[in-house]
Amino acid sequence: MALAGLALASCADLDTVPMGSTITADQKEAAVAQNPERVAAGVAGITSMFSTYGKVLGDDFHNDFGYPSLMLMLDGRGMDFVSEDIGYNWFSGPVTMISDWDIAGGANELTWGTLYKQIYAANALLGSVNRDEQLEADADPVAQFYVAQALAIRAFDYFHLAQMYQQTYVGNEDKPCVPVITEENAALVAEEGCPRSSVEEVYTMIMTDLSDAITMLESAEDQDVTRDDKRYVSAAVAHGLRARVELVMNLWAEAAADAKAAIDGFEGAPLSIEAAAKPGFKDIEETNWMWGIKIAETDRVVTTGICNFPSHMGSLNYGYASVGAWRRISEKLYASINKTDARKGWWLDENMKSKNLTKAQQKYVKNKEIPAYTQVKFAPYKDELGTPTNANDIPLMRIEEMYLIQAEATAMAGDAANGKTLLMDFVKTYRDPSYTTKAASVGEVQLAVWNQRRIELWGEGLSYFDILRLQQPIDRRGAGFEEAYVYYIEPGDGILIYQIPKVETEANKQIDGLKDNNPIPSVPDPVQE
Repeated sequence: MALAGLALASCADLDTVPMGSTITADQKEAAVAQNPERVAAGVAGITSMFSTYGKVLGDDFHNDFGYPSLMLMLDGRGMDFVSEDIGYNWFSGPVTMISDWDIAGGANELTWGTLYKQIYAANALLGSVNRDEQLEADADPVAQFYVAQALAIRAFDYFHLAQMYQQTYVGNEDKPCVPVITEENAALVAEEGCPRSSVEEVYTMIMTDLSDAITMLESAEDQDVTRDDKRYVSAAVAHGLRARVELVMNLWAEAAADAKAAIDGFEGAPLSIEAAAKPGFKDIEETNWMWGIKIAETDRVVTTGICNFPSHMGSLNYGYASVGAWRRISEKLYASINKTDARKGWWLDENMKSKNLTKAQQKYVKNKEIPAYTQVKFAPYKDELGTPTNANDIPLMRIEEMYLIQAEATAMAGDAANGKTLLMDFVKTYRDPSYTTKAASVGEVQLAVWNQRRIELWGEGLSYFDILRLQQPIDRRGAGFEEAYVYYIEPGDGILIYQIPKVETEANKQIDGLKDNNPIPSVPDPVQE
């Protein structure tokens, strides 16, 4: 709520005239047409918010570096992303689940602040243009492109909020979710507050934003207005985002169609088996990246040295991971991967070796005494072993995910045989030529796809949401967690979602911190391995 006022005050270039009067819709359109660089700067500012240091909790918190922080938090809450509860692990809270969900939890405040800051920035830009005019056939394609960026990113943020602050969509449509703040109500909300909208209302807004973004981007691209780089959303990316949402909503045919549209509209391709058989996932220009966070050596998250995603994730560079906060795969999941699968080498085996490493890399692993099952999926910056320069780009969407969505959604729409074929074709072509599956029914194919998603998308911030939407238990038995955090959590348990944080309930007049909040859950008890 406090951030809303800041956002409103920060958009003077596009939203007000020099004397401070609010300009008309026509004047806004003229301002955009005459000063497109201002809109471009606004969009660049929105994208830059994906990776900013110390903007929510402050400089003293080394886990506050934008959306990649949320990726580490979310994966840590699941069962496939193993790490230790030690001082160097700034993301141990989601692993233990003791208080990260609490109204005063740092992880909770970080989540809320990170996503809503970006939403407010998107609202500021959207409040400076006439959205409806961008949907018309004769709309300016440049304006369409930039408005679509704000819409797509806002939808992305609300999609994450919706999944973290209420149970999954199906069966919970009427339950309270998060406040919906847009360019239309932002000024009123800053004064009067905003209640929690229902899950269905939030998803309706998300789908409207994405559908409008797709319309605008396809129109702009037809007129040769395209993105300069993969920091920006393309029509293919917007289709991919909508496919993600449709999976959660169980709109199977629609999800399959959007995934196919994303595949057909994307100019790249999945990594080959050969390309996947070595550390990577560090460059936004990689052929399989659809969308990502572009990082420069001069960015503050890099100049901090250790307050960034590679520091907390990377095994082959310098950072928090390299001094004990290693990120490991579930031993049980690792055992399920075929030896012929190129991805088997994304992690060290029980002997601390990986077939994907060079001799120099394997020697580095040995000298550093990196433990078994630790990830070597993510390469160090410029492939320099032990580098303290952690300027890797961060993936937000890869084309491989679209193939997996298409396979799952096709099966769940009623065509299990075709869904299975799509899954097998993808895995055999791009990861493991020996892959096969006995899955036959729609549910079996869905679970087979989920297993591939757990392997393929490991460490990219998507695994926790899969657990929620599939209503699967979190079963940490046999994964390699510390004894105190070997949990078995049933689907729908209150511990799976966060409470509305105190920073919001204290500022928002229409959300009471007790009666309007999610129930206080019970911290899970450890179970026997």
